[in-house]
Amino acid sequence: MNGVPGIGLEVVMTPAQTAVALPAPSASTSTVVPPATPPAPVPAVSTATVVPSAPPAVPAAADATSVWPAVVSGAFLAAALTAAINIWLARRKSREEEISRLRTAFAEAFAAHSAYKEMPYAIRRRRGDAAAEERVRLSETLREIQGNLSYHLAWTKIESEAVGRAYADLVQELRKTAGAAMRAAWEASPIESDTAMNIPPAQIDLSALQTLETAYIAAVREHLRTLKKPWWSR
Repeated sequence: MNGVPGIGLEVVMTPAQTAVALPAPSASTSTVVPPATPPAPVPAVSTATVVPSAPPAVPAAADATSVWPAVVSGAFLAAALTAAINIWLARRKSREEEISRLRTAFAEAFAAHSAYKEMPYAIRRRRGDAAAEERVRLSETLREIQGNLSYHLAWTKIESEAVGRAYADLVQELRKTAGAAMRAAWEASPIESDTAMNIPPAQIDLSALQTLETAYIAAVREHLRTLKKPWWSR
């Protein structure tokens, strides 16, 4: 300073001041920037959502539509088959019951014929010690048999034309042959001995009925055989 001669100024700098900032680069100076380290690759994250396994899904509407007709068709066929079997079994049982009923009815018609056929023998074997009572008894029996014959004549004709015709021929000859034998039995004296109970064909001959009896039985057998056939083969 002026006025203080010979005194030198010593500038003492503290350590903190010893650091002198470098001058800033000028605009013309190019700054070399070291190449940046490339960032580490980031692992790709999948955006797909992981769905846990689940039970089979219900078929779509299209699948259900395609499966439903098959199910319905199978159920329909099973029901139709069951119904057909039941109908066949019921029809078979009904046919067997019908044949059994007809067999019994045709046998009863033949039994009425046989009862009338036996009347000449019953008249010849009547009791001689009770003539009045025997006339009433035998007359009532004959009346009942006549009623049965009339009933079966109508029934067989309704049931089967062939059987009805065969039965009508049989009854016509029965009344002719057995009727004549009954008249002869009433005119004869009652049997009074055990040996006379065996009546020979010379006294009561009903052999003319055998052919017509065979024809009636054959007609009944044919009628029942036809009923046993399946309905589609008749």
